Amino acid sequence: MKQILTKLFDHQPLTHAEAHAAMCQLGEGGANPAETAAFLAVYRMRPITVAELAGFRQALLDLSRDPELGTHDVVDIVGTGGDGKNTLNISTLACFIVAGAGTKVAKHGNFGVSSVSGASNVLAHFGYNFEASPDQLRRQLDRAGICFLHAPAFHPAMRHAGPIRRELGLRTFFNILGPLVNPARPTAQLLGVFSLELQRLYHYLMQPTGARYAVVHALDGYDELALTGPAKVVSSFEGERLFTADTLGLPACTPDDLSGGSTVTAAAELFKHVLDGYGTEAQCNVTTANAALALQCARPGLSWDDALALSRESLGSGAAKRAFETMLATQ
Repeated sequence: MKQILTKLFDHQPLTHAEAHAAMCQLGEGGANPAETAAFLAVYRMRPITVAELAGFRQALLDLSRDPELGTHDVVDIVGTGGDGKNTLNISTLACFIVAGAGTKVAKHGNFGVSSVSGASNVLAHFGYNFEASPDQLRRQLDRAGICFLHAPAFHPAMRHAGPIRRELGLRTFFNILGPLVNPARPTAQLLGVFSLELQRLYHYLMQPTGARYAVVHALDGYDELALTGPAKVVSSFEGERLFTADTLGLPACTPDDLSGGSTVTAAAELFKHVLDGYGTEAQCNVTTANAALALQCARPGLSWDDALALSRESLGSGAAKRAFETMLATQ
């Protein structure tokens, strides 16, 4: 690791092979806490390259535990986090909406590091078993149309850096990697990022994978379709587009409309409130909009209007809520 750090401190980027080796060393406990913190710090001071990101991603996938779902024909909706917006759990809610609309979801997530409540915080609040066996995950996918893959349970390599990430309390390249290393290796993904530069990197990285994907960045900083302003979306099926609430046929939201609460309990209550059908217009619009974009990733040829209608029906009819309750009951 010292050799790698020396190269990085000399302002030299890593090759794909070097990045892969460095991440394997981190993941296998071969770096001490000081070396790990220094390694994380480098990428707070300069952008990560495509070769580095690809090497890190491949290493984590190589070291990951296979959930053995029996299929890769699933979709994931996940953001990098690190946008500092502390919104309600939009991506997680959208996943249950997509499942309620009849498309299989393998949601990959973790505890919040730079936000109050990540997907894992909310699901832990409701008693989800992060150590579910492959048989249980397959049953969830079959009965509920969705299963949840808690990142630390499937990426043992992350456990060595986890305590240091929590102590730092800052966005690190692990935030960047999280959406890219779903161990289910889904064929469709909606990916949210916190910057235009990262959107470009994701697009370059995803192109060779053969997955149907869309990478979204709201120009006011959100890592999702926030409807608070214009959002740039780059996808494998429609190229580059600029979305606004108006072009999507929806009313605009304000940042206050999307607040996620100041505690995990508050975030979980808000999450359930939306699934129960009591969400505000803004909460329902932003969650169904993200679900609609994910449905377009998963279903070739599906129009925006049809995707949004399916998402609204899923939430409004209670299908999304039933997917959530069924997943929790199938453990």
